[in-house]
Amino acid sequence: MKKLLILAVCSSLAFTSCVSSKKYAELEAEHQKTQDLLNTATVKLNDCLTERAAATTRAKQLEERLADMRKTNEDLIQSSKDLTMLTSKGATNLEKSLESLKEKDLKISRLQDALNKKDSVTLALVTSLKREVGINDPDIEINVEKGVVYISLSDKVLFKTGSYQISSRANEILGKVAKVINGKPNFEAMVEGHTDNVPYRSGVLLDNWDLSVKRATAIVRALQDLGIAPERLVAAGRGEYDPLVPNTTAENRAKNRRTRILVLPKIDQFYDMIEKEMKNLEAGG
Repeated sequence: MKKLLILAVCSSLAFTSCVSSKKYAELEAEHQKTQDLLNTATVKLNDCLTERAAATTRAKQLEERLADMRKTNEDLIQSSKDLTMLTSKGATNLEKSLESLKEKDLKISRLQDALNKKDSVTLALVTSLKREVGINDPDIEINVEKGVVYISLSDKVLFKTGSYQISSRANEILGKVAKVINGKPNFEAMVEGHTDNVPYRSGVLLDNWDLSVKRATAIVRALQDLGIAPERLVAAGRGEYDPLVPNTTAENRAKNRRTRILVLPKIDQFYDMIEKEMKNLEAGG
């Protein structure tokens, strides 16, 4: 009986051991399968995490590029606005410059017209003087010097040697000169007396300078008597200090003894006009 009981227990244990081993194998297989699934899921998860990190990096880079593009776009817009403003200002400045140039051209044209008019009047004046006074007399010279018309009369035509008394022939010539000057109310006459360098010591006169002034004054008085308003006349003496040629010969000294009558526009009016135009040009830039 005891042997039967032991045999029954052993049989029971063997049966139980067989069942547990089979179950264990199934569980082991199931565990392996689960482990494989877990490994696969882990690999996929890691791949997803890697892709996510890469996507995050790309997204950040795209955001940075987008920010740069926005900044560049804003800069371009601002530059465009600045350029538009500069272009507008440039156009305005250019327009002002062109207007300024036009004004200057107009002023220069007016100034040139005034000078041309003066030259035309000067030419007409020379023609009138040559027609009235004559051009064939070697002792009378009519010319233009630095824009000024002048009549140069030799000493022997107007005065006796060492005298400031006008000769009869001088009155005839001065009458013709006065006729032309009276026909030009906007002109003045300046009389210059010139001598040679031979010292003058006679009567109340002190020297050649004194003599040249007295001769110029005598001519001025004669022109006044011929109808020219005294405010249009100027008397000046140059003495021996503005010779035409060196005072080395009697012939040269005779050339230097002369009287010049300069017929010129009223200096104050003409040069006031020139000065005004020049100031306008300077003020314009």
